[in-house]
Amino acid sequence: MSRVPALYSVAIAHVRTAPRRYALRHRTYMWLIDPDHPPELHALLKPLARFDARDHFGGDRPSLRAGLDAFLSTHGVDLEGGPVVMLTHARVLEHVFNPLTLYWCHNPDGALRYVVAEVHNTYGGRHCYLLHPDGVGRASTDKNFYVSPFFPVDGRYRMRLPPPAGRLDLTVHLERDGGRPFTATVRGVRRDASARTLLRLSLRRPWSTLAVSAAIRLHGIRLYLRGLPVQPRPHQPESRTPENAP
Repeated sequence: MSRVPALYSVAIAHVRTAPRRYALRHRTYMWLIDPDHPPELHALLKPLARFDARDHFGGDRPSLRAGLDAFLSTHGVDLEGGPVVMLTHARVLEHVFNPLTLYWCHNPDGALRYVVAEVHNTYGGRHCYLLHPDGVGRASTDKNFYVSPFFPVDGRYRMRLPPPAGRLDLTVHLERDGGRPFTATVRGVRRDASARTLLRLSLRRPWSTLAVSAAIRLHGIRLYLRGLPVQPRPHQPESRTPENAP
């Protein structure tokens, strides 16, 4: 299991092949942390990275790990204190947006048991998938959460989510009607979670989470102007996230 905390300088790519081909790519950075012991930064650096339990799961638990354990318990899962590593965006200057947060959940002996994929959409909703990865991190699950306004809530995700190491290499395919109309990838390189590295990445990618949410909305507008039909958003009992609450 990877040592934490760590930073990853990443490139995120989305490729649509239907109903029209369209691709986007942007660079940002993400944190790999232990949700039992989130990083404690110097007071001057805290505005650049904060990890708040209210930004994940139901948002009503006292800690990140408590939120994860509560979610797992609804599926009859008890990790018995086994270690977890979490890949996420931190709050930056009091703003956070996490399209995908991943939790690699291990047994007490260190063996990987589950991966939890927590998805946030731009409407303030969030949903979690409990995944059963194979030996190389491959897993699949039915899609049942509205993310893009250009895809309905159907299909199946096929993912490759190997535990982060020196390099990050994640892939998510959406399969519908025998094809793959959407693929997302996250590729990155591990960096030490030092004050110097954080400052360098923050200067290079200021307002990093705001830039991510803005880019998603901008590309959505471009797709709409190109004539892609918008799929109605179904009413779902999804959790809500206080995206910009102080």
